[in-house]
Amino acid sequence: MRERLTKKDVEKIQQEIDHRKLVVRPEAIEAVKEARAQGDLSENFEYYAAKRDKNQNESRIRYLERMLKTAVIVEDHTASDEVGLNKTVTVYIEEDDECETYKIVTSIRGNSMKNLISIESPLGKALLHHRTGDRVTIPVSDDYSYDVVIREIKDTADDENDDIRGF
Repeated sequence: MRERLTKKDVEKIQQEIDHRKLVVRPEAIEAVKEARAQGDLSENFEYYAAKRDKNQNESRIRYLERMLKTAVIVEDHTASDEVGLNKTVTVYIEEDDECETYKIVTSIRGNSMKNLISIESPLGKALLHHRTGDRVTIPVSDDYSYDVVIREIKDTADDENDDIRGF
């Protein structure tokens, strides 16, 4: 797995694990007990739903714990005028004649629908370490790539609102 995480990502993951163990797990166990007490388990939908929810919670805990065990901690050492981790970049896409703004984040927080672009994505990899005014070629596939021009780079903090991804 070897997920690349920031210290803030590790804190968020640990908080989710703690919440799931201390809050969600007891609630899920109680829901299973209540559903089991309703009688015949062969036709008890509530029992199967409660068991499924409990198992999903346990699976998420194992997934997050395994991620923390194998994680590589990364930090941003780029200059203030370079594209790097937790920086917001405005690029001009020549092909479409429009500007887009992206925040460069770790893959656990990547969400293209919110313009949070992972450092592992083709766009994130291509933009890293470039400066304002640079023309960058973004490889999409062996047959296709496109050019963007970096218009602006803002240093944005590791935002609390950048949620870690589900699985």
